Amino acid sequence: MEKNLPFPTVRRPGLTRRVLTSGAGLLLALGLMSASASAVVVGQLRCEYLKDPLGIDVAQPRLSWVLSADKSAVRGQQQSAWQVLVASSPRELAANRGDLWNSGKVMSDQSIHVRYHGRALTSGQPCYWKVRVWDERGKPSAWSAPARWTMGLLQPSDWHARWIGLDESSAGEVAVKVLGDAQWIWFPEGQPEKAAPVGTRYFRRGLTLPPDRVVRRATLAWAADNSGVFHINGRKVGVASDFHSATVVEVAGDLRAGDNQLAVAVSNAGSDPNPAGLVACLRVEFAQGEPLVVVTDSSWLSATAEAAGWQEKGFAETGWVAARQLGAPGMAPWGEISGPESRRLAARMLRREFAVEKNIQRATAYVCGLGLSEFYLNGRKIGDHVLSPALTDYTKRACYVTYDVTAQLRAGKNTAGIILGNGRFYAPRAKVPAGTVSYGYPKLLFQMQIEYADGTSTEVVSDTNWRITTRGPIRANNEYDGEEYDATREMPGWNETGFDAGEWLRAQEVAAPGGALVAQMINPIRVVQTLKPIALNQPQPGVWVFDLGQNMVGWCRLKVAGPKGTQVSLRHAETLQDDGTLYLDNIRGAKVTDRYTLKGKRTEVYEPRFTYHGFRFVELTGYPGKPTLATLEGRVVHDDLESAGEFECSNPLLNRIYQNIVWGVSGNYRSISTDCPQRDERQGWLGDRSAESKGEAYLFNTAALYAKWLQDMADAQKDSGSVPDVCPAYWPFYSDNVTWPSSTVLIPEALREQFGDQAIIARHYPSAKRWMHYMSGFVTNGIIARDSYGDWCVPPEDPKLIHSKDPLRQTDRALLATAYFYADARLMARYAARLGLAEDAQHFTTLAAGLKEAFNKRFFNASAGHYDNGSQTSCVLPLAFGLVPDNERGRVFDHLVRKITDETQNHIGTGLIGGQWLMRVLTEGGRADLAYTIAAQKTYPSWGYMVEKGATTIWELWNGDTADPAMNSGNHVMLVGDLGIWLYENLAGIKSDPEQPGFKHILMKPEPVGDLQFVRATHQSPYGRIVSHWQRADGRFCWDITVPVNTTATVYVPAASLENLTEGGQPVHRARGVKFLRQEPGRMVFEVGSGSYRFQNPI
Repeated sequence: MEKNLPFPTVRRPGLTRRVLTSGAGLLLALGLMSASASAVVVGQLRCEYLKDPLGIDVAQPRLSWVLSADKSAVRGQQQSAWQVLVASSPRELAANRGDLWNSGKVMSDQSIHVRYHGRALTSGQPCYWKVRVWDERGKPSAWSAPARWTMGLLQPSDWHARWIGLDESSAGEVAVKVLGDAQWIWFPEGQPEKAAPVGTRYFRRGLTLPPDRVVRRATLAWAADNSGVFHINGRKVGVASDFHSATVVEVAGDLRAGDNQLAVAVSNAGSDPNPAGLVACLRVEFAQGEPLVVVTDSSWLSATAEAAGWQEKGFAETGWVAARQLGAPGMAPWGEISGPESRRLAARMLRREFAVEKNIQRATAYVCGLGLSEFYLNGRKIGDHVLSPALTDYTKRACYVTYDVTAQLRAGKNTAGIILGNGRFYAPRAKVPAGTVSYGYPKLLFQMQIEYADGTSTEVVSDTNWRITTRGPIRANNEYDGEEYDATREMPGWNETGFDAGEWLRAQEVAAPGGALVAQMINPIRVVQTLKPIALNQPQPGVWVFDLGQNMVGWCRLKVAGPKGTQVSLRHAETLQDDGTLYLDNIRGAKVTDRYTLKGKRTEVYEPRFTYHGFRFVELTGYPGKPTLATLEGRVVHDDLESAGEFECSNPLLNRIYQNIVWGVSGNYRSISTDCPQRDERQGWLGDRSAESKGEAYLFNTAALYAKWLQDMADAQKDSGSVPDVCPAYWPFYSDNVTWPSSTVLIPEALREQFGDQAIIARHYPSAKRWMHYMSGFVTNGIIARDSYGDWCVPPEDPKLIHSKDPLRQTDRALLATAYFYADARLMARYAARLGLAEDAQHFTTLAAGLKEAFNKRFFNASAGHYDNGSQTSCVLPLAFGLVPDNERGRVFDHLVRKITDETQNHIGTGLIGGQWLMRVLTEGGRADLAYTIAAQKTYPSWGYMVEKGATTIWELWNGDTADPAMNSGNHVMLVGDLGIWLYENLAGIKSDPEQPGFKHILMKPEPVGDLQFVRATHQSPYGRIVSHWQRADGRFCWDITVPVNTTATVYVPAASLENLTEGGQPVHRARGVKFLRQEPGRMVFEVGSGSYRFQNPI
């Protein structure tokens, strides 16, 4: 085969030598050479971590593949060379013609992150590729199955589309503007502004719209004390429950030419008379001419009793009387009315018809629909993405998604349709619970490239020839509050050719969001699983509560049949109150409610598009009839990452905890790593994931996601170097503390170790360096005291507290900040050395030395043998980061052990910061048994306590069942700490060697501790599947391991000697492919190549 290669053999400096010494040389010594054909199979081809990605924008993408053996008995297999072919068409590739790149035979064992070095790739270029390798004997494998990637639009000049949308005034501006001329009104009884009777009052007013004027927009702004329901022409259009802020609703679709009826029911709650009132303004704007404005005043009629049809036109108003005007907005007791915190907006629907005139060779669509979008062609949704595109700071970059639509186009007329939702672009809140960045109204950039068989091409682009409407069925969408869908407003055929869009508006050309257009190079969010309810109860008449059995993230799919206009509501919660109703206090201000209005045609199926919830329980109200368990199901939604791990052991509690971690971690993937999925927050808090990010890589292939999040951190960085606590900085918290933004330094190393990704360090280094230099300005005499949050959520002494008030449980904030900054400086020195930046490396080494000296001088208590007040975290961090003088490590470690065993009775006593290092510090100090005792606890505070209390994810607080609901999420990742890392690296014994990262070399050192009888774990590393399965039974320790092809492992077998130790049923010294290295206390240490092994030893 080699003689036919059109390119010569290439030797990569520095790689061949490693193959010969650590690979082939070892295999020669083991006598594994033979003349047979290669048993290596090449598969799992990936481009920039992704399977067959479309529209990437990396000019020289990195390619990876996984090798496996087609004979399980073969050991020590290595790759000695590779060849990649990249072709412009499947035909060229099938003919083994790499017209874009033929690498030739490259002498290298590199099988991950191989950089493309072919012809310069152009926008839209399709690339088809395959690879073959040569094994340690020089025998070639068969070619892999083909894979592909396509290029996106690489230059701004490649975009010919225009941003389009329908910009409006903000809801707050509208509310203040239109309510200015309205009056507070009430039924004429006493002094309503001071004391009105408890009860409900009813209000009506007619409105006539000229039949010859086209309504462009109709905005209703209103407020009520205490709460109210607004109807137009008998249809409920909005609910108000806060007289401090206006409810704003777009109601153009509810109005009709001619006579219309406005009707409001307002309830005055309480046990005694209290203030009551209604204020409202409806502003109708036309395509031409002056607007029509209707305000609350004495022209409205009012009544004290409800009568059938009172909301409808034509109702006999006998007995109704003129409402009393109380005064203008701003009057006592209500004061000024602000804009709404719950930012409602109807979805935008856009369409464009176009013609396909010739035979199509290929068609590609590039779509950037902000904040969220769905794309349709000829009536069918394209792709299975949801909540797309990815979250970013849109002033810095906006992601476009690429679709291959060749098969969806047809000869003649075609129609493209887009639905735009709010996402985070049109922010779900303004000021509460925190000031939130909003970027404007939803907008679209769309470009479709159609290539014809005759070599010509054409484009379909977004411009003002598109039509747009806000009168569709999605009346409101908000990630915190839910979605309101009115099926009576559906427009059948809106995204198909021939639909009459005469009443739709011409799309506006609107301002670009400001950021660079970039390809979305992460796995999309999808519906990844469907859960069936396990229980259904009726705690109150008309209120049904479903139990999904799992605290999940996503939404529900509802099946319902009933009369037209019936409104069904779904409200979501994580837990229940004692009476079986939803517990909503910990949801804070989020309304978490989806509403569906029936069209009245047989069984209807509904699931939301532009919202999501964190929940286990679902409250169903308004349902026409009696629901069953088949009425709804849970749709699990998150980034569709490849699974990377499995873990199981003999302790059922630990298995439950592990599953809680998996559900919690995955549910908080929302194209960033969020803190929680249920309340009015859902932000990318950096401190939650600084060390935990490594543990997550054992569960899922997180490389692309975290690389993207690191870019979000760089985008959020100020010119000064300051990095916020939340990224993207939707909550712009630039507190300049150390611990949270340290993720910008720590996470790149986790990606390097777990995925062998050296490039991420080079790419992110400038941003991390700017932050380090900026924060160095806060160092005084070797100490940096910048800390905002402390050791967040240390288990408090009082079960009702969120944060401990006990000074002995708290850790000095300067200690936290200085310890972390020292760890950051050491990492930066290593980064700089790897990048060949000697001056930087020396600078950070010197910085670290100064910090260490000052840290020990200020905080180390030599007489007591601990740091500062001796809290668990004050011991953990110095031990984890190497701050403790070598001759004092034993004393500090012993103090930590005593704090755990004596003070907290073998329970955890750290918060978020200390917990990210605790389990590994204990294990490295020789107390894996104590780490296991902590992990297996069932009483407070512990992960097991959460399980015992019914948790199916990880809580935000150790005392999540009793603490103040203001901060009490039932699905948070931060308290996982390094437990996930410990389960894999220590209990199972699967760890990447930092010196040969990405699991090129594996360190396998399990800890058979406590009452564990077995541990079984697998990890899908960049090189393939690693297996570790140990068990203790019948007086023997048995350990089965699998090492992937093209890797080696150092194996630490728990054994006191070589005597009686066997592998594969024979004495270990005779085992093929097993090389004895040394003896350590309680361990026999070997090196092995790829393959499967079984070590056994009498206990």
